[in-house]
Amino acid sequence: MSMVENRGPGLLLRAVWFVLIGWWLSALAIVVAYFCCVMIILLPLGFMIFNRLPAILTLRPRSDAVVTEVRDGLTYLSGGTTDQIPLLIRAVWFLFFGWWIGGFYLLIAWILCVIIIGLPIGLWMMNRVGAVMTLLRY
Repeated sequence: MSMVENRGPGLLLRAVWFVLIGWWLSALAIVVAYFCCVMIILLPLGFMIFNRLPAILTLRPRSDAVVTEVRDGLTYLSGGTTDQIPLLIRAVWFLFFGWWIGGFYLLIAWILCVIIIGLPIGLWMMNRVGAVMTLLRY
């Protein structure tokens, strides 16, 4: 079994990016993406930005690891899809709760990232904003 993962630029470049650009650019991206989500019609664009937040903050691409398994000389992709909550329930959640809970959640995640010691937890939270705002299952 092998795992293919793109780690992005080196640690030094990512650290310089975070200190000079990443912290304020990620705040701007969160505001723009949140505005897109609240407008509802721009919801897909908002979540495209949310999915890129870790890369905006630290230049490290989102971990979309592909696990492969070789059997009988052929390569197979492992894993499957996760069953999602019905769209109507997710839409009602977003309209009544998700948009404002997501705002607080993102604020906490960003603050954790900026204080540096909370960076791993903040990035983990940013990678799961869809679960908070729309009950997306990963």
